[in-house]
Amino acid sequence: MGAETAMPPFVESPIDINSGFRQELFRKGIALRGVLQGQYAQNALEAPVPADQQAYVGEHEYGSAMTNWTLTSDLRQLDLRHTQIYICGVWNWVSWNPAGPTSFQIYAAYLYKAFGNRRVEIKAGYVGNNLEVIGLTVGGSTATGAQGVYAVLPYELGLSYFPMTAPSLNVRIGGPQHTYIKVVAQRSLDPAGGPEEVARNHTGFRFDPKGDKLPVVWRRRIRRAASETAHDTWFRAGYMRNSTPYADLATGKKQPGNSSAFVLMDYQLRKPDPLHAERGLYLGGTAMKADSHFNPYDRYYEARLYQKAPFRSRPIDLASLVASYTGHSSYATNSLAAAGKSVWRSSASITGSYSLRVHPGQYMSIGLSYIHGGTITPRVNDPLTFATSYIVFF
Repeated sequence: MGAETAMPPFVESPIDINSGFRQELFRKGIALRGVLQGQYAQNALEAPVPADQQAYVGEHEYGSAMTNWTLTSDLRQLDLRHTQIYICGVWNWVSWNPAGPTSFQIYAAYLYKAFGNRRVEIKAGYVGNNLEVIGLTVGGSTATGAQGVYAVLPYELGLSYFPMTAPSLNVRIGGPQHTYIKVVAQRSLDPAGGPEEVARNHTGFRFDPKGDKLPVVWRRRIRRAASETAHDTWFRAGYMRNSTPYADLATGKKQPGNSSAFVLMDYQLRKPDPLHAERGLYLGGTAMKADSHFNPYDRYYEARLYQKAPFRSRPIDLASLVASYTGHSSYATNSLAAAGKSVWRSSASITGSYSLRVHPGQYMSIGLSYIHGGTITPRVNDPLTFATSYIVFF
C-alpha cells in the first residue's frame, strides 16, 4: 500500500486466486506472496576476465538469484480499519558481491495506516524505500520493468534498497489534481555501500549502527492514470539530504551534508485501445544530481521510450529503449588519475529490452546494453552486455 512501484495482481500467480488456500487467507484478511528470480549477464564482445579481475557486471560471467516472501494482514482481528502489517524476508545471492550483496535478512517489517479515505498514509518500521520514493522501474511495475541501466545516486545517499532495509517513517499526504507529497525520514545505510552494510548488520534488524545518521527525502508526485479521455501522466521530483558523515573525495575528511535532487516524468504518447487505456507508447526522462564532493557518481540523465502491449496478442509484455548518461565526480577521478590509475570521466549507454509474460505470474526479460565507459576505474573497453532474467510471483 502507498508504494511508488506496483507488483502484479494476485491473479498473476501459479497459485489460483480461487484456491482454497488463497480464499481462506483472504477471509482472515491475510495474504502471502512469494517472489523467485534468477538473472544472468555477460559481455558479448570479449572473453570473460578472471573472476578476481572484474570491474563491472558481466565482465566475468555474472549470475544472481533471490527469493523473498511477504506476509500481510489488515488486522481485522483487532478491529482496526485502513491498517496493514507488512513483513518480508529475503535471501539474495550474487556471484560478484559488489553488485549485490549476498544476504539473508529482513527486508521489511512495518505498520501501514491510512486516514481520511487515504488522504494521509503513514508507514513506520523497517522499509525498503527503493520501491517507495522515486519510481525508477521502467513502466512502474516490478513484473514488466525492463532490463538495463538505472541511477545509483539515491543509493549513494543512503536510501534503503533491495535487499537491505532500515528503520523509516514515511508520510504521504494527498493533494488536489492527482498530486501528493511524501516525506521520508530513514536511518541511513552505510556510506561505504551495500557489502559493508550487510557485514555489520547481517539480519537487517540492527536499529542504529554506529555512525549512521538520518537521510530525509522530500518529494512531490503527480500521477494521472490513463482513462478513455486522458493519457497516463507520471511526474515526480524530490530532494534528499543525509546528516551521516561521508568522506570528502577531495580531502578525505568525513563531514555531513551529502545531498541529491531528482526529477522524472513519463507520458503516454499513444493510446490505441480505449478499452485498455494503460496500453500504448510512452516517453520518459530522468535528471539527477548529487554532491560531487561525496559521491563518485554525481550526475545521471536518462531518456526512455517504451511500449506497453507491443502486440495485441501480448497485452502484458513491455518493450523498451533506454539511453543514459552518468557523470563521474571530478574529485574522485582526479584523485585516481593522480595515483596513476586510468579512469573514465563519464559513462553513456543504450539498452534495448523486451519483457514478456510466459505464464500467469511468470515473466522473462531479455536485454542488450552497449556501454561507453563501463566503470570509473580502470579504463576498460566498451562492453555489449547481454542480460536475461526470469521471475515468478507466487
